[in-house]
Amino acid sequence: MRFIPTEFPGLFIVEPRAFADERGFFLESYSREKFASAGLDHDFVQDNHAFSKVPGVLRGLHLQLPPSAQAKLVRVARGRVLDVVLDLRQGSPTYGRSYTLELSDVNFLQLLIPRGFAHAYLTLTPDTDFIYKVDAPYAPATEAGIAWDDPDLKIAWPLSDPILSPKDRVLPRLRDFDSPFIFEG
Repeated sequence: MRFIPTEFPGLFIVEPRAFADERGFFLESYSREKFASAGLDHDFVQDNHAFSKVPGVLRGLHLQLPPSAQAKLVRVARGRVLDVVLDLRQGSPTYGRSYTLELSDVNFLQLLIPRGFAHAYLTLTPDTDFIYKVDAPYAPATEAGIAWDDPDLKIAWPLSDPILSPKDRVLPRLRDFDSPFIFEG
């Protein structure tokens, strides 16, 4: 398992080692010991699984506010997504910038997202299974988000009319969001 740092402090691409043969493959998607050895000691408390039937489903940009903020380890078990995170940590050298990465059932890549980031993904294939771990339980009272199409973010989405939930249609722009997250790095 490799942990590849990005230019965003605390944001890592996780590349598990896959063993493939004519039967299929095996991979270890998470090892607490290996993560801790890399200095990434998260206490994941919940696993989530989201299924999207069609391409073009966009979920996000979502986050939970303190005291229920979450770090996430995200991956795709079936299909392909464009995964996007937005740094909301005031004082961070990458504050207000987004990072994108394609995750799929072919590349096996995962993204370890620290607290203080908003997260979204766009399904690129039908029948997509998106799986993620979080280090704090879901807390509806602390849900927040940023508009996926905020022009100030300059996110290069590959389509302009995704399938959205009603709540994702009315999220505020970044300039209207008072971030409680402070960069401590």
